[in-house]
Amino acid sequence: MKRILLAILSATLVTAATAQPAKRRSEATPQAAGQPAAAKQVTRNAPSGVSYRDFPTAQAMPSDVSWRRDIYRALDLTKDANASLYYPTMPQDGRMNLFSYLFKLLLRKQIKAYDTKLDANEDFSPSNEVSAKELMDRYKMFYEVKDGRMRVNDADIPSDEVKMYYIKESVYYNQHTATFHSRVTALCPVLLRGDTEFGGTDARYPMFWVKFDDIAPQLGKLMLMGSNYNNAAMMSADDFFTLNRYEGEIYRTVNLQDRLLSNYCETDSDMVREQRKIEKELSDFQEHVWGRDSVAVQAEEEPEPEMVIEDPDAASDSVAVAAPRPIVRRTPATRRAPAAKPKAARPAKQKAAARKKQKRTGAARSGSGSGFSVRRERH
Repeated sequence: MKRILLAILSATLVTAATAQPAKRRSEATPQAAGQPAAAKQVTRNAPSGVSYRDFPTAQAMPSDVSWRRDIYRALDLTKDANASLYYPTMPQDGRMNLFSYLFKLLLRKQIKAYDTKLDANEDFSPSNEVSAKELMDRYKMFYEVKDGRMRVNDADIPSDEVKMYYIKESVYYNQHTATFHSRVTALCPVLLRGDTEFGGTDARYPMFWVKFDDIAPQLGKLMLMGSNYNNAAMMSADDFFTLNRYEGEIYRTVNLQDRLLSNYCETDSDMVREQRKIEKELSDFQEHVWGRDSVAVQAEEEPEPEMVIEDPDAASDSVAVAAPRPIVRRTPATRRAPAAKPKAARPAKQKAAARKKQKRTGAARSGSGSGFSVRRERH
């Protein structure tokens, strides 16, 4: 009986092995694949390239938001908050700045660029699309054409001259999730060229606009240094913009008259006041929707409580010790009289109770006809 069962079991195992496809059998056998089984398992589970980062981390803005305000900011890359986008100016150790990365994507036709208008506004229509060759001819960038292919060296990309970015930022309220968001929707590198070495000023040349939704999957692969004190702290360029790690001054808002701030702000102080006004309008709207914290409002309205000292002799806190004491020179008359102890500060309720008690005591004196009273002091 045992021999019959063993024969049936062996026949079943042989049938299951031959029923598998040839490719499955070769993968299951390490010797057929030419590598150890552990290495084969790691290779099969590992993601191919960086395909697992081919998606943006920020959610798309709904088209039916109940409130939205579009503003334009100028990011100065010489500031420490935006320096991650500027350095290194030349690719080194596998790192490059944002402009070098975007321009190489444009050369490989992995992203689309759109030409800027005279007022530096964006126009994402297909007729306004611009190529990398047109940009290099316009801004005098050197390149070589060999065998019908265009080659550009890293040194010929003017990444050190792109010291500013224009961004379009949308601050909106999503009624579906009852949340506020601040999201970058467009990006424009600005070339600064001039004669600053001879006392002049740099002129701004907005180069091209790109949609942030188009470049967000690619920005997830560009790693930037995120700290001066920890050089191992890295973050992606997509996270940099999604988390609003940048700092930029407002130079335009979408308004009915389509005006820049410089069109109606005559002086620099007027410009600063208008920028602060717009920032305050954004924060005030958010507080108006959510309401302010009741604890914070109560703390602002109520005055600070009066400090009460129960035992004057034991009042030796840091404030009393730090306060300078006046120098008193005693005369023969004041030496004999003991120094009067300061009266302890009493709260308002105790003062009111003392006044009522004093009135009752005065009324008792007038009724009894006694001319004096004795108060026993505590020792």
